[in-house]
Amino acid sequence: MTARLSRLLVAYDIVDDRRRTRLANILQSFGDRIQFSVFLVDVTDAQEVRMRAKVNAEIDGRVDSVLFCRLGPTATTGSTSITYLGCRRTTTDDTDFVV
Repeated sequence: MTARLSRLLVAYDIVDDRRRTRLANILQSFGDRIQFSVFLVDVTDAQEVRMRAKVNAEIDGRVDSVLFCRLGPTATTGSTSITYLGCRRTTTDDTDFVV
């Protein structure tokens, strides 16, 4: 049985440059950066737990904040659920894969 993927929008406000860079690297390993401090990630429940644990270990909860918005299962949240105005970043869904 294949684990179901959920799409999350993750945004952050991180005070410290070093923590911000490390957090961006963590989130980049799970999904796509679509704005400077906003990521789109498709994860299983287990991956989400690991991602949140890594994020929580990296931030300073007294001054930093991270927002997780569940957009729903990836099967029902295609690129039509995202609208851009102006310049747009390429996401994994836009990339051709050769296997």
